Amino acid sequence: MLEATSVLHATNYFGPVFFYFTLKKAQSVYIDQHEHFIRQTYRNRCLIQGANGVLPLTVPVEKGRSPQQKIRDIRIAYHIPWQRNHWRSIVSAYKNSPFFDDYQPDIEHYFTKEFKFLFDLNLSIMDTMCQLLNLKGDIILTKDFEKTDGEFVNFRTFLSPKIPIEKIAPWYMPVEYTQVFEDKFPFMPGLSILDLLFCVGPGALGYLGQEIPGKT
Repeated sequence: MLEATSVLHATNYFGPVFFYFTLKKAQSVYIDQHEHFIRQTYRNRCLIQGANGVLPLTVPVEKGRSPQQKIRDIRIAYHIPWQRNHWRSIVSAYKNSPFFDDYQPDIEHYFTKEFKFLFDLNLSIMDTMCQLLNLKGDIILTKDFEKTDGEFVNFRTFLSPKIPIEKIAPWYMPVEYTQVFEDKFPFMPGLSILDLLFCVGPGALGYLGQEIPGKT
């Protein structure tokens, strides 16, 4: 069962709720810092719920890099005002959520401070999210590509905005919570941890601690 398992993930930008679920439930979580960058993934993209449905927010990266460049060395591009655009989208989506004001100071600075490397931005975000969620899991950076201590469940390749979570982890059944636009849309799983944080607040840790359906 997942509670006794090590899992491997790619780095992620305000990653999905499922990522933080594994941080809560797994024995150890490895982040691969030696893999190659893959576009259109959670590595530089998150999904929030906007007034018109799911809205992807993507961090642009510098062009001209080697196809074999490690994720650790990917530089963020600032030729477009993506930070301003992301923050405006987040405020528009969640300004009326129950806990937006509580967490705004902890999150807004990520849209004013410039990080040189994507990996460093993501690690800092993950650290902040873990503090806000009071998550104290064992998070380890790999020493080499997919190199961990012992066996692990590999979510690095499969956890993607393009793949429904039920295909990645069929045993995982998200517990619904009240989302901002519930009057317009059915419950949307797979959104950024920001959605859970702004909508549930201090109760988010309990949500992440839900037992795995069908597991004992």
